Amino acid sequence: MNIKLKPVLYFIFAALTFALAYFYFNYNPSALSIFPKCPFYSITGLYCPGCGSQRAIHQFLHGHVLEGLKHNFLILILVTVLIYDGTLFLLNLYTKKSFNNLLHQSRITKLMLILILLFWFFRNINFYPFTILAP
Repeated sequence: MNIKLKPVLYFIFAALTFALAYFYFNYNPSALSIFPKCPFYSITGLYCPGCGSQRAIHQFLHGHVLEGLKHNFLILILVTVLIYDGTLFLLNLYTKKSFNNLLHQSRITKLMLILILLFWFFRNINFYPFTILAP
């Protein structure tokens, strides 16, 4: 990739991220029908691992972490991964030292896949305490 193109791509990515954050901060997915509905839930009536994520993001952006977690517990893992990846990206970009990403190990990838599949399975069991996992 052209070295001169990289800063432009970083700027575009940052601008899109801030635009999405602005949109989700100012508009509540629970109250507006312009937000896309989950196709898996619409077809099957079952929750996918991502169901409730839009509402969780809205609540997180307003500082309501516990309310956001009620919509989707996996958001916590997503936020952790994004912070970790972003930190490593900036460290590798601005320091002379090279840091390896631990998330790129096959054991970690398999563990995350297992966690997501278990979450998907358990959030669709319709009795307590599994109903806590439903959005």
